[in-house]
Amino acid sequence: MAEMRPDGRRNWRTRLVTRAAHRYFALTRGMTLGVRAACFDAEGRVFLVRHGYVPGWHMPGGGVERGETARAALEKELREEGNLVLGDEPRLLQVYFNRLTSPRDHVIFYRCDGVRQTAPRPPDREIAEAGFFPLDALPEGVTPATRRRLAELAGAPVSDVW
Repeated sequence: MAEMRPDGRRNWRTRLVTRAAHRYFALTRGMTLGVRAACFDAEGRVFLVRHGYVPGWHMPGGGVERGETARAALEKELREEGNLVLGDEPRLLQVYFNRLTSPRDHVIFYRCDGVRQTAPRPPDREIAEAGFFPLDALPEGVTPATRRRLAELAGAPVSDVW
């Protein structure tokens, strides 16, 4: 499992793997673009995932591939990471610059309400754990960026930086 430092930053191995992946993407893509979503079920709980290759709990999401729309990438990632299907129409909230990952990375952030899970998401090499959590009972290790996005949804000032 990937470890997070006490200050909330990634350890050196995780940073090395992330940088290597983004260097590869720099050769094959002009810019990297991803999607993430704050997914809420009918009870108002947020869906979070814990990956096996980076530390912390995150909102589901992933990269937008060539020839793929952001909406299609969003639906694909929700399905793959959580067996989730959309309820209400996703609302585009913000496009963030993700400078910690790469000087070329951007994240399109959505809010998805009424999300349903078609089946529990079993753990595998990509997703170690996943589930819905009440906002007042988030799991230990939620990433700082995830906490900032949830705070923005509750009325905190919105940043341009992930």
